[in-house]
Amino acid sequence: MSNNPGTILSRIKDEEIDWVDLRFTDPKGKWQHLTMASGIIDEDMLTDGFMFDGSSIAGWKAINESDMILKPDLDAAYVDPFSATPMMILFCNVVEPSTGELYGRDPRSTATRAEAYLKQTGIGDTVPAASRSTTSNCRPTPCANMKAATSAIAPAPRAATSLSLRSTVPWTSAARWSRR
Repeated sequence: MSNNPGTILSRIKDEEIDWVDLRFTDPKGKWQHLTMASGIIDEDMLTDGFMFDGSSIAGWKAINESDMILKPDLDAAYVDPFSATPMMILFCNVVEPSTGELYGRDPRSTATRAEAYLKQTGIGDTVPAASRSTTSNCRPTPCANMKAATSAIAPAPRAATSLSLRSTVPWTSAARWSRR
């Protein structure tokens, strides 16, 4: 899907979107957002980005150098199905206005740089879905004595220092592994 500013503005008009929510994450992974009335958004804003004050985000910028740009990823535009009023969500990259480059403390820019590095070095160009590759071999196995197994799930005393998966997860393939 390759959206452009015109496509986004058409969707806003056709779907009668009232609000546009610009979303990004801080270095700790907490969602941050800026919500604007859809009527003030134009093609230039979607192309060039939205200025905002980066000093309000913990760990980003000092007040004297806090101007930053939220540049929407137009291919990451969704209508919020849970909003009481029609709202479009645009996920954004954070851009350093003085250089025009992605901001180094923005998790999306870190992921973008990591992806570029993997492609450049030839290490890889795709990442397999974690749910498929890591859990495809896990199958529940029946426990011979389910009553004894479920009674073993009781919380361990506070002073206990050993971990036994055998007592906490009796019905999975992980039950065979234990550390004492």
